[in-house]
Amino acid sequence: MTLDLPDSLILDTALSVSGLTDYIRLLLEQDEQLRQVWVTGEVSSANHHRSGLFFTLQDTDRTAGIKCVVWNSQLPKLAQIPVPGEQIIILGSIRLYPQRGEYQLSVWQTLPAGVGLQALRYQQLKNRLLAEGLFDPQRKRSLPTHPQTIAVVTSPTAAAWGDIQKTLKQRYPGLHVLFSPATVQGEQAPESIVKAIERVERDGRAEVLILSRGGGAVEELACFNDERVVRSLASCSIPVITGIGHQRDESLADLVADACVHTPTATAEMVVPALSELYTEHQQRVVALNEAVHDSWENAENKLQVLQNRLRRLRLDRQVEQEVEKLAWKRQHLVQITTRRSQQAMQHLELLRQKLATLDPKAVLQRGYAVVRREDGAIARSAAELTVGQELVIQLGQGGVKVKVMEVNEPPSGFTVAYGGKPAVGADLPRRRGNREFNG
Repeated sequence: MTLDLPDSLILDTALSVSGLTDYIRLLLEQDEQLRQVWVTGEVSSANHHRSGLFFTLQDTDRTAGIKCVVWNSQLPKLAQIPVPGEQIIILGSIRLYPQRGEYQLSVWQTLPAGVGLQALRYQQLKNRLLAEGLFDPQRKRSLPTHPQTIAVVTSPTAAAWGDIQKTLKQRYPGLHVLFSPATVQGEQAPESIVKAIERVERDGRAEVLILSRGGGAVEELACFNDERVVRSLASCSIPVITGIGHQRDESLADLVADACVHTPTATAEMVVPALSELYTEHQQRVVALNEAVHDSWENAENKLQVLQNRLRRLRLDRQVEQEVEKLAWKRQHLVQITTRRSQQAMQHLELLRQKLATLDPKAVLQRGYAVVRREDGAIARSAAELTVGQELVIQLGQGGVKVKVMEVNEPPSGFTVAYGGKPAVGADLPRRRGNREFNG
């Protein structure tokens, strides 16, 4: 079959290969959606080249594929290195290469798809909270030894709540339990858990808080890796113990809690002691105390016996008798000395009294002497001190008289008059005789 077309039509509409390629490139590279596009698929045929990593991303059913390249400068920035057989999510832009007439995806970032993406987000949040210090051991508080009121946050329909109630009743009857219900699975779970914790805080009676649920798939436990839940537990004013999932599971809520176990039953066993165990421990302490008292009494009795034996060997009774005899002799000696000194003091006192009596002016007056005083009370010791007409007072052994000087006779020169055993000056003066008039 022959197609007859005018030559003019062929010349006007024909494009070169490069022209067609450039047109397609402009369409691809100027499209807003293709300039930054997310694509998911499975990696195949990866090949490291000196300029970068080349690989093919295809659908899981192998119905479509696209060539991709990550340049060397971008490789260190990838969250996930493309490995054949893995599902990944790619962020990149479409580029067309004219030489081969092919287009490929220039990759900026790669993320794990499905479970891998969740794991990446978990690790990133964990690293950020770890850097803030929310998982530091120093932040963890010790649980109260004998709490009287505890709070439980879990689903009211979950088996975990029944396990916790049963265990608490068996181990510690009479314990006050505050139940704050919450959704522990699904998109609404994080907000529900946070509100349940806030209710416990506002109530203010609980001394410790249990956050728990039974095991489940990873996606069912995702609410316990939610940042809102983790920060609510970190800021809780009372100690928190978590029992989430099974031993293979580890949530961020477990890491931030003050204590964590892997089952709801284990949380109840950790938060309160068993009364039977406390009673057994009490009995053991009573036995140990009795043994300690008995041992102490035996030791004291043995020490007392040793001391008594030592006393018998030392014969302290004889030493006491000797000390009593010494004390009696010293007492007798002290009485003798005191008596002798008292007699000597009495004799000395009598001698002093006799001497004092001989020196008493009144005793002299009793023997016939008199004391002549002037009107001012001064004793007249010399006739030269007196004048005719001067009044004097003469004190006798009994009574006294008042007289007036009629004549003053001075002692002659060379005459000595003794006053109290001392010679008087002027003994050589001529003696004048005079008469005295006595009044009274």
